[in-house]
Amino acid sequence: MPTVNYFFMIGVIKYAYVDLLRSRFILAYTLLLFGCTVALFQLDSDPNKVVLSLLNVVLLVVPLVSVVFTSIHFFNSYEFMELMLAQPINRKVVFFGEYIAAASSLCSAFLLGVGLPLILYGAQNWMLLFTGTMLTLAFVSIAFLSSVLTRDKARAIGMALFLWLYFTLIYDGLLLWVVYAFSDYPLEKATLGLIALNPVDLARILMLLQLDIAALMGYTGAFYQEFFGTNTGLLFSFGTLTLWVVLPLWGAMRIFNRRDW
Repeated sequence: MPTVNYFFMIGVIKYAYVDLLRSRFILAYTLLLFGCTVALFQLDSDPNKVVLSLLNVVLLVVPLVSVVFTSIHFFNSYEFMELMLAQPINRKVVFFGEYIAAASSLCSAFLLGVGLPLILYGAQNWMLLFTGTMLTLAFVSIAFLSSVLTRDKARAIGMALFLWLYFTLIYDGLLLWVVYAFSDYPLEKATLGLIALNPVDLARILMLLQLDIAALMGYTGAFYQEFFGTNTGLLFSFGTLTLWVVLPLWGAMRIFNRRDW
């Protein structure tokens, strides 16, 4: 039976992945990232400035596209998933097959759209590619979680958009309010914990420190440089981003397994 489930998963991934690669949305997403990256290199020859500009695109566009596209794909694949679930196979096979297909197609689009121009212009920035890939995986997991919580497509997309808005804009406002309200207290370590609760902020800090502009962030930036510049800090950041991929996916999988189809 495990062997049968394995072959079924391969079949689900292959079917869904090929279907997604044929999607005009994936092609348009790849071309958009490719065009933005090339245009930025045409405007400025300094690789660090280009990467800094690309960071804004990665932190805003990549999570947005990931949650919206994944939510739409999940509900568009509803009939296919019902057909597969009617077969004598484990539900986890269908769930992880759909997740791997959606995540790998979006990651492929990101790596081609951003990574290829970086290589062509000799500005290989592996941290940008890593954080963009991890944000893609994390927000695909979040989109799956919001999609299994309801049967209403519009409500699921609305929930996914709210989560994107919360992580990219609202959370930063709340964090600034906390820092301002408790400015008389040493908040460096507390802020580090709060940043770990937001994958977008964590990716932003990693990239800013990697570009050696931590001095612009004052004393807090020096603290982040001291922490994230160590092996412990890197393991902490990589592990936290991995948790943002695994935990929402684990919650979505549990709900998916218990759901009455």
